[in-house]
Amino acid sequence: MNKAILIGRLTRDPDVKDTKSGTRMARYTLAVDRRFKREGEPDADFINCIVFNKGAEFAQNWLKKGTKVIVTGRIQTGSYEGERGKVYTTDIIVEEQEFAESKKASAVEVETVSEFTEKLEDDFVRIPDTVEDDNLPFN
Repeated sequence: MNKAILIGRLTRDPDVKDTKSGTRMARYTLAVDRRFKREGEPDADFINCIVFNKGAEFAQNWLKKGTKVIVTGRIQTGSYEGERGKVYTTDIIVEEQEFAESKKASAVEVETVSEFTEKLEDDFVRIPDTVEDDNLPFN
């Protein structure tokens, strides 16, 4: 049996495209917290997910970076020839996806993040709007 169940947050907005055959497809990555953490290891795994058809439309319309979702699907491996040789892939082909928290809980978290961000912004020097981007050292 090939079944995967994940709970995590999207690391970016879904990337939605139509395949050559006209099938709607969405790709996104979930950050899934690890239950046990060892010193020096990452706190989360980043799992690539692919969803098709109506699921892709759902992802496009309702999911965004930071959304916490529950995903069930199957693990699919593959490979392709890259610039440095064969590249192996592992993806979750999503069969079901649903919200893992209420809109209200999500809004509270976003509000808390916004308050934190505003506090941080007060500690930084503001760059005037008249500065040309070409003159910034990190471009």
